[in-house]
Amino acid sequence: MTVDLKVTFAGVDHTNPIVAASGTFGYGKEFEGLTDLSALGGLCTKGISPKPRAGNPVPRICETAAGMINSIGLENVGVEGFARDKLPFLRTCGTRVWVNFFGETFDEYVACAGALGALAGVDVLEMNVSCPNIKKGGVEFGVDPPVLRDLVAACRRATKRPLVVKLTPNVTDPVAIARAAVEGGADGLSIINTITAMSIDARRRRPRIATGFGGLSGPAIKPIALRMVFQVARAGLGVPLSGIGGIASGEDAAEFLLAGASTVQVGTQSFVDPDACARVARELAAFCAEQGVERVTDLVGALED
Repeated sequence: MTVDLKVTFAGVDHTNPIVAASGTFGYGKEFEGLTDLSALGGLCTKGISPKPRAGNPVPRICETAAGMINSIGLENVGVEGFARDKLPFLRTCGTRVWVNFFGETFDEYVACAGALGALAGVDVLEMNVSCPNIKKGGVEFGVDPPVLRDLVAACRRATKRPLVVKLTPNVTDPVAIARAAVEGGADGLSIINTITAMSIDARRRRPRIATGFGGLSGPAIKPIALRMVFQVARAGLGVPLSGIGGIASGEDAAEFLLAGASTVQVGTQSFVDPDACARVARELAAFCAEQGVERVTDLVGALED
């Protein structure tokens, strides 16, 4: 049977619900020739800041038993470099362009949202709020509901682009954080970012990551991500959710859709298989056909109690 994979997320039509996750797909061109970029529903760039960043010292990535830990330090080319050197290619990819962005201060977030939102060819802005607020003792912007609400509201005023907030999992109440983002004006939520973790080389008696801690991603975090997507979806906040965490197959994607996500983002699996995003889209279509599901949207939130 023919399966309709089309979805609308934050007011933007996508050919299918599979999006390449930020920080795992570079700026898209890195995967040219390794996969069919037009087969993706969307492609989310690595995080962009107002000015270029060099990132953290190496080693800044290591494999774990069920995923990986990274502490890249948000290395990127900055807004001007992105507009000049990266966006022209992205406009030719035949897929929706999501641009992840962040700042070290409140004002940097707002400036970045305004500048990126003004660029032709940007379909969705995704806010990374898992960054330390250097004016508030290094606490993540995304763990304090009032601060997050105000930050999202300010960015919302700075741009007319669809604004999606990528939530940190490093909180005890994800619904409270999600609600704050929606109250600030978020058009959608991405759930979840990486989980703070550590790996130690016992023979060298040193951390495997130069900064000590990093973000855990991959299959190990999938059950946590599913739980958080389900919790936020059941809260009925009125915005679509993009599920992220350990998605490696079409059936994994279906699980997130059933939990309440409208799109899903494939991240760590792209390190294993550069064609992972397109493959997951194909497998999701096959899963739907096998299950007699004519429209992939029929899976969204359809988990039975």
